[in-house]
Amino acid sequence: MRFSQLLIPTLKETPSEAEVASHQLLLRAGFIRKLSSGIYSYLPLGLATIRKVERIVREEMNRAGAQELLLPMVQPGDLWKESGRWEKYGPELLRFTDRHARESCLGPTHEEVITDLIRLNVHSYKELPLNLYQIQTKFRDEIRPRFGLMRGREFIMKDGYSFDATEDGADATYRKMHEAYHRIFSRCGLAFRAVEADTGTIGGSFSHEFMVLADTGEDTIVICKECEYAANMEKARCKTPTAPTPPPLLALEKIETPGKKKVAAVTEFLKISPKELVKTLVYMVEEKPVAVLLRGDHEVQTVKLANALGVNTDNLRLADDKEIFDSTGTPSGYLGPIGLTIPVLADNELTRMHNFAIGANEKNFHLLNANLNRDFTPQIITDLRQITSEDRCPLCGSNLELTRGIEVGHIFKLGTKYSEALKASFLDNQGMEQPFIMGCYGIGVSRTVAAAIEQNHDKDGIIFPLPIAPFQVILLNLSPKDEAITSAANELYSQLGKAGIEVLLDDRDERPGSKFKDADLLGIPYRVMVGKSFSEKGLVEIRDRATGTTLNLPLAETGPKLVGLVREALVAPQ
Repeated sequence: MRFSQLLIPTLKETPSEAEVASHQLLLRAGFIRKLSSGIYSYLPLGLATIRKVERIVREEMNRAGAQELLLPMVQPGDLWKESGRWEKYGPELLRFTDRHARESCLGPTHEEVITDLIRLNVHSYKELPLNLYQIQTKFRDEIRPRFGLMRGREFIMKDGYSFDATEDGADATYRKMHEAYHRIFSRCGLAFRAVEADTGTIGGSFSHEFMVLADTGEDTIVICKECEYAANMEKARCKTPTAPTPPPLLALEKIETPGKKKVAAVTEFLKISPKELVKTLVYMVEEKPVAVLLRGDHEVQTVKLANALGVNTDNLRLADDKEIFDSTGTPSGYLGPIGLTIPVLADNELTRMHNFAIGANEKNFHLLNANLNRDFTPQIITDLRQITSEDRCPLCGSNLELTRGIEVGHIFKLGTKYSEALKASFLDNQGMEQPFIMGCYGIGVSRTVAAAIEQNHDKDGIIFPLPIAPFQVILLNLSPKDEAITSAANELYSQLGKAGIEVLLDDRDERPGSKFKDADLLGIPYRVMVGKSFSEKGLVEIRDRATGTTLNLPLAETGPKLVGLVREALVAPQ
């Protein structure tokens, strides 16, 4: 393709609306243009990159035994009501009514639709397992669309769904998808980790997120430096070390702490560490109070707390001062677990603490030397806290690293959540009716492009991994009016095209500096320059966009060298 014939409306200035690197560069490089809030048009280069990701996804999904189909984007409200998600999904679900007063929605995901399809068409265990996927535009009415393709309202997604007859079969399918996702993101040329994750609004029993590692990532993830353990902050397990031999348990001692309510103020006054204090927090759970006990320097992980209580995080919030006083009779800042009449949950860390400080349930007073089970017994003791960099890996005990990531894929073991709700069943080998055991597997295709740029860019522009670049080579004719240079550039362009190399020929009548800047901005992996060096020495320069290294070769050697470089980069993982 010739630059002069392609729609590439590059920008010299960064649009004010763009906050993150991928949004800025996608706009500046002419890959996308905004239509309305969170909705973008994909221009030729943007679409070319998206198609590259789609091709890799299709090849690996098909390789794993999945079958591609295409489901309607408009979904009947009755199906969502049948599953129970019509109201639960929230305002992100764009609902509307047609001329016949039928309620519908634009699909943010397709669990209901695929389950309905299978319940009407698959009836026997002999037809299982099934693994189906599609690549399609989705719509979620985000309250604050931002960061371009990172969090838009309309986006391109691969969503897949599996149906198995047994738990063992469902586990095997999940493993296949886990492996397929590893191959997909490896082939895209991305540095990523698969992390344990909470299942969220999709539901199910187990899930992994696939995170592209980037300093600008929205999510903090926990990675072990020595083993494969990785998790997001919501799911990261806090390893509670074996409790040391307990010291002698001391008698409770009531201490006046006038006006000392915050952990820092209390511990400074008592001349103790926050690690020697247990704070008592009150949460409203579906408008009923519960107390949560935590070491003074730790924070509650609300998803863990919601899971321990069996509620959605939307139904969980910190109580205000009035609610705390109304439910406990104690002002905020002096609350402790002894004598509380509301349910009490404690973090695992308390099992290894002794003779710690707590609130005395009396204004301006705290207690010293409190002990679990001797002085109070919580109803639930479990992992409730946010993990920190001081924690150790729950698998191997090594150091953990907290880093940033961008979620580009998510796989779920759904179990029978949707098949039971929609009464989707089959006959097993005993002739008994059983619900399908399901899995769900998503990849944000357009988001993957943005994540790739967040991970791979510099001050000059995008640095695309070769497998997903819109072109593999950008060939610069640095003197279009010079017949010899133009002839050589055209000869190389033809030669590379015949070898199957994707080449963008910059044939514009522009200054070399402008062409260099645009080439760097677009992020095409190999920049090939035919100019003054060719006229004087018969040499063509090849520059690697990622490393900046250059080669100067005769024209006859340039084509074969580029073919070898490109083919080497496209070797798929086994």
